[in-house]
Amino acid sequence: MTATAATNPQDTAAAAVDEDLLLEHQLCFALTVAARSVVGAYKPVLEKLNLTHPQYLVMLCLWEESPRTVRNISEALAQEPATISPLLRRLEAADLITRRRADGNERALAVELTPRGAALREQALQVPGTMMQRLGLTRDQVTELHASMMGLIAATAP
Repeated sequence: MTATAATNPQDTAAAAVDEDLLLEHQLCFALTVAARSVVGAYKPVLEKLNLTHPQYLVMLCLWEESPRTVRNISEALAQEPATISPLLRRLEAADLITRRRADGNERALAVELTPRGAALREQALQVPGTMMQRLGLTRDQVTELHASMMGLIAATAP
C-alpha cells in the first residue's frame, strides 16, 4: 500500500466503519458485561442481608414507600408484575413483607414492610458505601455513571 492510499480519508473512514463491528467496540456488549459484573459484586454484600439482588431492589422500593401496590413496584423496577410476584412470595416467606388486598381496590395487591423488613433498612445503609469501595468509585463517579445510564434508559424508552 502506498503512503497516499494509507492516508486517504475514504480508506480511513472505511477502516473505522469496519472497526465498528468489533465486539470490543459494542456498547451493548460492554453494558451487558458491566451489568453482570456489578450485580455479581453485590452478591456477597447482599448475602449478609439474606437478599438476592432482585429482592434488594424490591426492598429499596419499599424502604422508599410502604405500602405500595405490586403494579407500582413493577413500574418502579421496569419489570412485569409476573416477574415481581415470585420475589414477593420469597420476601413474604422471610417475614420481610406482607401482601394483602389494597383498600378500596380488590383487584390490587398492597405490599407492606413488616417490622423485620423495616429494620433491615438499617443494615442496608452500608451497602452503597461498601459497593463504592468494592468498585473503586467515588460518590461523584457513581452519580455521573447513574446519570449516563438513566440517559440511555430514556433514549431507549418507547
